[in-house]
Amino acid sequence: MTLVNRVLDREPVADLAAYVAAGGGKGLEAARAVPAAAVIDTLDAAGLRGRGGAGFPTGRKWRTVAENRSSTDATTVVVNAAEGEPGSFKDRAILRANPYRVLEGACIAAAVVGADRVVVALKASADQEAARVESAIAEVVAAGWADHASVEVLRGPSEYLFGEETALLEVLDGRLPFPRIAPPFRQGAEDDDQSEPGPPPDADLAGTGTGGQAPALVNNVETLANVPGIVLHGADWFRSIGTAESPGSVVCTVSGVTRHDGVVEVAMGTSLRDVVDAAGEGVGEAGVSVVLAGVSNPLLPASALDAAVSYEGMEALGAGLGTAGFILFGRDADPVAIAHGVARFLAVESCGQCQPCKADGLTLATTLDRIRRSEIGDHLPTVQRALSTVADGARCSLAGQQQLVIGSLLGAFPEPFERHCRGEVEAAEPVLVAPILDLPGDSFLVDEAHATKQPDWSFDEVDSGAYPAQRFDQSSGEVPADGAG
Repeated sequence: MTLVNRVLDREPVADLAAYVAAGGGKGLEAARAVPAAAVIDTLDAAGLRGRGGAGFPTGRKWRTVAENRSSTDATTVVVNAAEGEPGSFKDRAILRANPYRVLEGACIAAAVVGADRVVVALKASADQEAARVESAIAEVVAAGWADHASVEVLRGPSEYLFGEETALLEVLDGRLPFPRIAPPFRQGAEDDDQSEPGPPPDADLAGTGTGGQAPALVNNVETLANVPGIVLHGADWFRSIGTAESPGSVVCTVSGVTRHDGVVEVAMGTSLRDVVDAAGEGVGEAGVSVVLAGVSNPLLPASALDAAVSYEGMEALGAGLGTAGFILFGRDADPVAIAHGVARFLAVESCGQCQPCKADGLTLATTLDRIRRSEIGDHLPTVQRALSTVADGARCSLAGQQQLVIGSLLGAFPEPFERHCRGEVEAAEPVLVAPILDLPGDSFLVDEAHATKQPDWSFDEVDSGAYPAQRFDQSSGEVPADGAG
């Protein structure tokens, strides 16, 4: 199998001069030489879909934003680099290797949708990426790539929801990462009036037409990194690899029972087994019993190693491509411990605006922990009831992820859950499900501190019992200096 290097460079690009010497910047030149609509048409023809997890068609998103410009306010382009999906490290790998291609894509986007501001949104903990991006921004601005737009870095909180599009825009407006209901795009990346709290959580902040606040264009790092090549070389070039339904390449993260962890770029349609071989040199003696594609999709059975890494390939398994981060568990892994690890992560990271999401999510985490500990009892009906209601009234996908992942583990491994409930097996060691912090060698450094994070988003010894949406002042967006956020 041949690796691809369209957006993930083999070696780090030293500076803008090196990027330009290798052909960088020509996509921006090509975009500026044609009407904005022509660029969007090319993205449509290429079939590029968002690489942040949802897979929304990029051309359609740009066209919607461009057609709904405000007559008074300029649009903002936001680069979503707030990577926090457990098992994913692709965006930070791209930025570390070559932030210039991402910034070129963002500058093209700004020119096409008429934006006067580009914001790269990173977590506060992403020091290495922030330093790399800030240095690259200075070079790009000096080179005249962003003559009509300011370019800046936004350092946001550590919370998982910071990566959700509307929650990210809340942070950009100076508030906390609490998702809003805003399909298909959020209007108003800039809120000029900070004197009052934001709209009620169930307010519909989306809209169409001109005269109001401008819509914001939010795209993932990997998505924007694909744009310069498509604009320069055309749709047929982009489609020269991949599949008809999933053209182009995809950057995959592989961890778990592999010989080492890694990040690679491959053509869409490559088998998961080949991805694992390329990124992790295959699996160890423990073999594979289950694969988690982050915490956003149902589990993948061991047989999924022969499936194609593509939108249609994952959909055929009843799952999704997500961020193409794959965590492999060995045959000795306890599915109950995996289920508890996922449920706990999602319950802790829930903001609590939607009461069932937080309350039922905590019920799932607590009950699955009892099952993991082999506390004898009729626990499974409690789990099933919580799964049936956890997503009631949900404004984002987090609660639905509980249903997808936990439901799939229950369906695939009923016997281990039942045996734990009967006390027939020993307690299983907990499985930490948490974001990746770094790749210092052959193994990812996972955020072990997340094991002590409380549901109120603090790191106190005892949880306050207050949901984050109740605990924090939404009007200020300030997080107390107790470690939360």
